[in-house]
Amino acid sequence: MLAAFEGWNDAGEAASGALDHLRRAWGAELVAELDPEEYHDFQVNRPQVSIGDDGRRTITWPTTKVWVATAPVSGRTVLLVHGIEPSMRWRRYTGEVLDHAARRGVRTVITLGALLADVPHTRPIPVSSTTDDEDLLSRLSLERSTYEGPTGIVGVVSEVAVGAGLPSLSLWAAVPHYVGQSPSPKAVLALLGRVEEVLGEPVPLGDLVDDARAWEHGVDELASEDTEIGEYVRQLEEAKDTADLPEASGEAIAREFERYLRRRPDEGTTGKV
Repeated sequence: MLAAFEGWNDAGEAASGALDHLRRAWGAELVAELDPEEYHDFQVNRPQVSIGDDGRRTITWPTTKVWVATAPVSGRTVLLVHGIEPSMRWRRYTGEVLDHAARRGVRTVITLGALLADVPHTRPIPVSSTTDDEDLLSRLSLERSTYEGPTGIVGVVSEVAVGAGLPSLSLWAAVPHYVGQSPSPKAVLALLGRVEEVLGEPVPLGDLVDDARAWEHGVDELASEDTEIGEYVRQLEEAKDTADLPEASGEAIAREFERYLRRRPDEGTTGKV
């Protein structure tokens, strides 16, 4: 199961954008919706009114939707959960989400998140990959989370999944805080790249690469017009480059080469999670 939630856990709409991209790329089928009346304060997350081609008005309620997709290369069945962080009854909400996972035979839970951070837009977007599962730690070269403090629904879903006996891991993209407004296609691209590595499943990117380049070019122009932002970006670049100097490792190069091979239709490889 891959899950992303709009709101506190979703800087630049990177997590929800990545999940929405997977839904479209894999032709996912909608199989369930949670009742928003149970979990949302409609004065916080208001329903939206739209007018269709036939002139009729329709109200769309903030809710959580569950899709099922088949990963094209591995044939793995993937549950996709996309919702808005609930306003109330988090434990009941989490239980309902994981009930859907249980009914579909989910064996691993992957949560996606994004946060604002002191990172330059001109460098690859960092993605942290954490878990407390011993097998996943060694098999996927993940890190153990050391975070302490306030948590969002992503943290709650991960913790309850572990309590239910489901291995869980979290992928978080760091979005440059000085351009944290939505959308952030470069962060979406970074999350999808890590999803590829974890699942061993190539993800068709469509226009996303061009969108990410256009986004970076737009921020470049902003930095060139504002000397204060431009100087701040240069400081972030220097700090990032200095921190990364020791990491021109063979492991990093091998990881990029494996991703390249997976993208080739005649040499694709798959992994199991």
